[in-house]
Amino acid sequence: MTKAPTVEDVARAAGVSRQTVSNVLNAPDIVRAPTRERVELAIAELGYRPHAAARRLRTRRSSTIGVRLDPYAGGISGVVLDRFVHALTERASERGMRILLYAARTPADEIERIGDLVDGGEIDAVVLTGTSHEDTRTTWLQERGVPFVSFGRPWRSDGEGAGSGSGDGVDVGVGVGQHSWADVDGAAGTYAATRHLLDQAGPKIAFLGWPEGSGTGDDRARGWSEAMADAGSAGPRWHTEESVGLARELTGAALAADPAVDAVVCVSDSLAIGAHLAATALGRPDLPVVGFDNTPAAEALGISSVEQLPEQVAAGVLDLLMGPTGGVVLRRDQRDQAEEAAYVLVEPRLVVRGTPIP
Repeated sequence: MTKAPTVEDVARAAGVSRQTVSNVLNAPDIVRAPTRERVELAIAELGYRPHAAARRLRTRRSSTIGVRLDPYAGGISGVVLDRFVHALTERASERGMRILLYAARTPADEIERIGDLVDGGEIDAVVLTGTSHEDTRTTWLQERGVPFVSFGRPWRSDGEGAGSGSGDGVDVGVGVGQHSWADVDGAAGTYAATRHLLDQAGPKIAFLGWPEGSGTGDDRARGWSEAMADAGSAGPRWHTEESVGLARELTGAALAADPAVDAVVCVSDSLAIGAHLAATALGRPDLPVVGFDNTPAAEALGISSVEQLPEQVAAGVLDLLMGPTGGVVLRRDQRDQAEEAAYVLVEPRLVVRGTPIP
């Protein structure tokens, strides 16, 4: 069996002292960039992995990131966060970090749970999910100086999210928002879906979304609105709660009243399934419908959908939290994070399918 490389092996390969290798692993900011890069290259080439237990004792860090495990709520679209947590766990492991899942039902519960974990030395940082207007969790984390990044942008009270745009692939920026975040560009996704339907179905494209006031929902509605405006077209905007049954009832009534609608863009796959069922009941099973999240349910029914690519979001979260090559969570003054805030905005992928199953 081949002997695992040691710190001494890395130091010899990089032409530095053992202490310099230790500094690169535990306090990279104090090492000059050329030296740090040389050591990191030697670590990568040798496949060196620090002894996790010894490192935690030495640095007094847990090398662990806390993430809330959302309560099970059933439904169709919950698979996105599941994929995100799986991807985050895999990519964190590649960086010598671990993920600790904790349960919390309310923001107050989550703050209390995070406080216990931080005070007990069980986690070094937090990844937040489910951001909303005036999120109390982010204020608490900043006041406590706990490093964190959110999956979801810091929505402003006017409903707009910082940094929303339409780049190709992954858009990376700095100096926006109140804290660092990674998110999916929902507006870009619905824009692409609407343009596709305008080209394939006709000029009157409806949007089936959530009630106004949801940052994510309003962002996705904006993509549809901008695509329709760019094409010089108009279409109705319908609202309902996240429910297949409610979406079916609303869409059925709306299509009966306005049969000239050529297609429907939906804020989620749940609403898309409801819209498709309604159209089928009215004798229009071929009415084009596009959902959002690309869940197994949409795939099974043959419904087109926008895929969020949570694996890219997970990679962006870790880059923001640790740096592109960092092995230890960066501890910085959270009071200045509003000035240092950075973001990663992932452009989703439109998955076009054939005629849905009636």
